[in-house]
Amino acid sequence: MPQKVLITGMSGLIGGVVRRHLEDRYPLIALNRRAVPEIECHLADIADLEAIQPAFVEVDTVVHLAALARGDAPFDAILHHNIIGTYNVFEAARRAGVKRIIAASSGSAVSNWERDMPYQALVQGRYDETPSTWEKLNHETPVRPSGLYGCSKVWLEALGRHFSDTFDLSVICLRIGAVNQEDKPRDARQFSVWCSQRDIAQMVERCIAAPLSLRYEIFFAVSDNKWSYRDVEHARKQVGYEPLDAAEAHR
Repeated sequence: MPQKVLITGMSGLIGGVVRRHLEDRYPLIALNRRAVPEIECHLADIADLEAIQPAFVEVDTVVHLAALARGDAPFDAILHHNIIGTYNVFEAARRAGVKRIIAASSGSAVSNWERDMPYQALVQGRYDETPSTWEKLNHETPVRPSGLYGCSKVWLEALGRHFSDTFDLSVICLRIGAVNQEDKPRDARQFSVWCSQRDIAQMVERCIAAPLSLRYEIFFAVSDNKWSYRDVEHARKQVGYEPLDAAEAHR
């Protein structure tokens, strides 16, 4: 039988992209604050643990996308959605015997490396100031979050490590790049950090299909961008991720 997949935040941009990619492959349900047309949907706020618990019954994999994704959000809002809400999703999954959580982290967990060269020049489009090659950030690079939003994603990754070490739960954290409605880079920085809609959908699907022996991982989810400073080789090696799109195609 195909895995039953629960997607939190399905009404968001990435949630909708993932839903359209997966709905013919897996039985899907949504955990959302508003109804999702033509999908079984459990309506609740992820900050309410007991209210969300029923959504996890008989679920094999959780794709956790629900979050407040504003860099300027106040701490109280970050606490509600990204700290308490994230803990509740992990705890509800553990209680229900879910086997894997694929959790949306963000490049914001490391994006303050952009203060330093050559990353600063890369994201500002000052390509004449970049060396011919540069060291890409990978899953072992020390975190350097941007803002409270980035800090909340470092919390998500640490929480995932705790749950995978302590319980029978596989956790994969995706440091998702710039996915947008237009599905193309919108500024100089996005020519480095852009992730196409079909590449994020592919990444999620490959993580769902990965063997449960993959206990804990962090993958960067970006497209095959010439000026990228984020590594995708680790995801290629571990789950077979092969970006289909490239920012330079939109010059």
